[in-house]
Amino acid sequence: MSFVLLAIGLVLAVEGLVLALAPRRMEEALRLLLTLSEDRRRFIGLGALALGVVLVWLAQSG
Repeated sequence: MSFVLLAIGLVLAVEGLVLALAPRRMEEALRLLLTLSEDRRRFIGLGALALGVVLVWLAQSG
């Protein structure tokens, strides 16, 4: 359970840092996402999911 809390905390810290330091860039990124097709956004999401799983796996094995 502590691992899950650590992961959630890290995600919130990074997201908060982005919003605090570059809110306008975040708005631009969201506008860009709206221009992409649903299939393209799904593909990007699956790629991010796969990369995240690999990174967690590597962190656990090291």
